[in-house]
Amino acid sequence: MRSNSKSATPPKFRVRNLQRTVRVNTVDLEEFGAKALRMCLQLRKNEATDLTKLRELFVLLVSDRRMTALHRRFLHKPGPTDVLTFEHGEIFLSVETARRNARIFGNSLTRELRLYIVHGLLHLHSFEDRTEAGARKMKTMQERILRQLAGRRN
Repeated sequence: MRSNSKSATPPKFRVRNLQRTVRVNTVDLEEFGAKALRMCLQLRKNEATDLTKLRELFVLLVSDRRMTALHRRFLHKPGPTDVLTFEHGEIFLSVETARRNARIFGNSLTRELRLYIVHGLLHLHSFEDRTEAGARKMKTMQERILRQLAGRRN
């Protein structure tokens, strides 16, 4: 999945729905994700990151049950989480968690899933949210990308 050098073309962006609980427009998410990916790559043009080394990137939409298993296995934490990102280009999104959070924060499910995609892309591009300062910077970048892409309806 990796290339040895920075590529002039962005990685192929694919979305695969592995859950059956919540209806999701995967075509819309794939189109959005490809645009968000190009925007993320513009942020740190001269820096080699996991994102710059990928040839393919997969967003996998999963259930809370599957996300709980992944969360426990890889982070040793109980329960589901919203997004898990792996350096080889896999971003797992819990659709059930997204639906709950969308209701809590007054978002549509689509916006919540788009936020998770951008969040995962930024992690692959070396943004971190483990510190308060890092979380603020990441949130600012997320909102900027979401706002810019919402303004472009092409």
